[in-house]
Formats: sequence, structure tokens, C-alpha cells
Amino acid sequence: MLQNVDQNETYMIEAIKEAKKAQEIMEVPIGSVIVLNGEIIARAHNLREHNQSSIAHAELMAIDQACQSLGTWRLEDAVLYVTLEPCPMCAGAIMLSRIKKVVYGAKDPKGGCAGTFMNLLQDDRFNHQSEVVSGVLEKECGELLSAFFKGLRLRKKEEKKQRKKQLEIDEGINNG
Repeated sequence: MLQNVDQNETYMIEAIKEAKKAQEIMEVPIGSVIVLNGEIIARAHNLREHNQSSIAHAELMAIDQACQSLGTWRLEDAVLYVTLEPCPMCAGAIMLSRIKKVVYGAKDPKGGCAGTFMNLLQDDRFNHQSEVVSGVLEKECGELLSAFFKGLRLRKKEEKKQRKKQLEIDEGINNG
């Protein structure tokens, strides 16, 4: 069992590397890797802002890459590692691509569909269920997200302050 935990952490570190790539380009830092037979066959990070695409989530990008690489939509023996619990869209894609196991880091209480908000991945009304492992390097994954959103709030606050300052300058010019 200890070997499995180390393996989960090893691959989650790779997903975190992908999340940091997203962070570098001002994307929400979520990363994903897909592993088959002990080998990473796909890696991706969020590109929603960069691609201006609502479906450019890390998990979907990795699933698409894995399918292209293997030449099949069935990823039956694959394990998906992701830094944040999958949303409904990603959980649906995971289910439809028949991914065997999902390992995630941070929980998403507002939209996580791997057991926190709801559990699409293990709902026996569907024809496929995935094994789910949660909380792998949860602290590290959560801190990435927290730091990103804190920085975003600070940038927005500073932008608002700058707009207000510019408005005051403009009004001073117009009134003077």
C-alpha cells in the first residue's frame, strides 16, 4: 500500500508541474497527467483564458491527448491525476472515456463531482464507474489555487484603484 501512495504522489507532482505552467500564463493553476502501465501518456494544464474556450480544462486536454496518442477513445486501464477535483464536464468525459481511476489533490466544494459536491464518477446508474482517490498532496494543490486567487484579487483591487485615480485626474482636467 505504501508503494501505491508514493506512486500517487509521484504522478501528482507531475500534475502540479502542469498546474504551474498554467499559473505562469495567468490561467487557473490546474494540471493533469494520464498514466498507463506506469508511463505518463498525456499531460496538460488549463488553457481556458489562453484559448478562450470553456472546455479547455486540464483533464479534457489530457484525455484528448491520450486518445490521440493511443488511437482510441477507450482509456480503460488509465489513471488520471489532477490537482483539483473534476467538475461535472470533466467527470462526464472521464466516465465516457472509461478511465479506470482518478486521483485528485484539492477538493472543490462548489463543483467537485468526484465525491465532494456530488459523485458522478461512482454513480452506479451509469455504465462506467472510476475508482477515486482524493487528497493526494492536497495541501500543495490547494495552496497553488489559493495563492493564484489571492493574487488575482489583489491585481483587480489595484486596477480598480488605478481606474479611480485616472478618473479623478480626468475630472480635474475637465473641471479646471
